[in-house]
Amino acid sequence: MTRFARRGFAELPGWAGADHALAFAAFRAGAPRLVNGQVSAGTLDIAPGAFHAAAEAAVAAGELDGAAARSFFETHFTPLRIVPSGSVSAQPGFVTGYYEPVVAASPVRTARFRFPLYAPPPDLVKIDDISRPPGLDSSFRFARRAPCGMLEEYPDRAAIEAGALAGQDLEIAWLDDPVEAFFIHIQGSARLRLSDGREIRVGYAAKTGHPFTAIGRILVDEGELTLAEADMDGIRGWLAAHPERRQALFNRNRSFIFFRRTPVDDPDLGPVGAAKVPLTALASIAVDRELATFCVPYFIDAPRLVVAGAPFRRLMIAQDTGSAILGPARADIFVGSGPDAGQIAGRIRHPADFSVLVPATLAKSLVR
Repeated sequence: MTRFARRGFAELPGWAGADHALAFAAFRAGAPRLVNGQVSAGTLDIAPGAFHAAAEAAVAAGELDGAAARSFFETHFTPLRIVPSGSVSAQPGFVTGYYEPVVAASPVRTARFRFPLYAPPPDLVKIDDISRPPGLDSSFRFARRAPCGMLEEYPDRAAIEAGALAGQDLEIAWLDDPVEAFFIHIQGSARLRLSDGREIRVGYAAKTGHPFTAIGRILVDEGELTLAEADMDGIRGWLAAHPERRQALFNRNRSFIFFRRTPVDDPDLGPVGAAKVPLTALASIAVDRELATFCVPYFIDAPRLVVAGAPFRRLMIAQDTGSAILGPARADIFVGSGPDAGQIAGRIRHPADFSVLVPATLAKSLVR
């Protein structure tokens, strides 16, 4: 069972010296969803209704600079340290990083662009604990509706890569590199620079339902890479050195992502996350959607992670999720868009201390 421990803002390392303006802007972007009751609580019981007053105040405040943003959070919230069950570590949480790839693509298949990104197929249906057919693992949230009307497990990555969706006109765009296509599945979104001069975004729309398997973990477990080598650069290096083994490795991650096409409304913002607001680089995190509540602030202290020359001690807003993000003190940090962001994101694998910021009334019910 997760435990919450009350803290003061003075106990948060680096809080006083941090610039909270980005985090405030990210919180304010999601505030209307809190006000309108469009956010659901996870199993940690961080009730979104308790944030109603703070969200209204954020909308009314307009843009705030760093000092005013810090004052806002100190006025409206109380920090609670998250202590997962059984944890004895000084930093019981863990952070990774993700980014929005920016890649060349084509709206049609060509001799160069041969690797598609797919929209959801019409026979893919979302399921829950009531509609899930007998025998399908409880982790599955999607299934295939067979022609007879029955629900069944959807074809996995290997089947789809072998042509299970061919001929259905589901291709949104085509890429020239299967490795880039695979990593776009991992990141969940991308910005595509089309050969006809247009630029579009693709974002997560659905998945087959199969569990996510990290290929880096497979390479470590089988002695192909050391744990230190298994960052994104190391994995890409292994794939480049072993092209004949690449597809077999990809197929061991049975999960397969489907995308929706979206416009690039603001190039300075990231894609729209699961919380239905655009992500902000180094202010948005992906969290475990079963446990956490979207649009809520977290202060993350990861002293061994150095970003922009300083230990990572930042206020972040829960605005996204991911298949590999599991646990109450676990987050994926959105770093930004493009290759430079990818270089940073691919190297983030660090222990961290998590504090969630909640209104004082909610803090009383969570600290037992």
